[in-house]
Amino acid sequence: MRSWQVESEKERLELRARLHELLHRLKGEPNTLLPFHQALALRPKGEHHLGLRTIEVDKVVGSMDRYEDFDHTFLPKTPHTLERWKRLRALQLSGVELPPIEVYQVGEAYFVKDGNHRVALAKATGQKYMDAYVIALDVPVPVEPGDTVKDLILKAEYAHFLEKTRLKELVPKAEEIRFTTLGRYDILLDHIATRRYFKGLEEGREVSWEEAVVDWYENLYKPTVEAIRRLGLLRDFPGRTEADLYLWVMDHRYFLAQEGQELSPEEAARSYEERFGPLWKRLGGALKRLLAKS
Repeated sequence: MRSWQVESEKERLELRARLHELLHRLKGEPNTLLPFHQALALRPKGEHHLGLRTIEVDKVVGSMDRYEDFDHTFLPKTPHTLERWKRLRALQLSGVELPPIEVYQVGEAYFVKDGNHRVALAKATGQKYMDAYVIALDVPVPVEPGDTVKDLILKAEYAHFLEKTRLKELVPKAEEIRFTTLGRYDILLDHIATRRYFKGLEEGREVSWEEAVVDWYENLYKPTVEAIRRLGLLRDFPGRTEADLYLWVMDHRYFLAQEGQELSPEEAARSYEERFGPLWKRLGGALKRLLAKS
């Protein structure tokens, strides 16, 4: 009877895994666990052992070296992993107590160091908690259970930006700067370098990188974001972040400067809204420009 139950559960599991794979292929989305090496790209400052803990199964979202053997929900994808799952399920039903797993904790998420099949078993049977030996990584940008591979890459870029700028040390109250598109933090580094260059010319002295970082954040980034909030611009561009809009407004400001218009961050944000916001705002902006010329 027990062997029949295990075989039946294994077949249902295999069917679910195939359906998941088909759906993700149709959507063009990856269907694997989060790889641990992507978490290491977050530039951890160190690690410390927390010992044996009870963790939430739903927060186990990645693996150190078996991330391609399971789908994004930890369903086994290969014949070998299915057979291993079947054997573990049989042991569980016979009353055998399985040993704790080993995981790395990165923010709110866990990556399996040892015990991938035990996690797959726990998730498939609806288990909410399990025992694990936990090693916590100290990362500047935490991982969350719902993160995708793209989210990890974006967070790795942000961690690199924080390492290069030391923004959190220089401006402890600095807010998070999050983008929805890759490669944007390098543009921010260019903004800081440009700010440093022109500030040095204006004041006739050598401006340190640290001073330029603080000056860029306090006098360019922060005022622009505050203007974006006052205008409610984010509502007009769903799915985007304040950092996304900051770059758009800065590009618009640069374009206007080439035409001889020197605008403050507030004025640039307002002008961007009039040019690229909803239709009624664009019409209002066009009317205002027309009246200004008459």
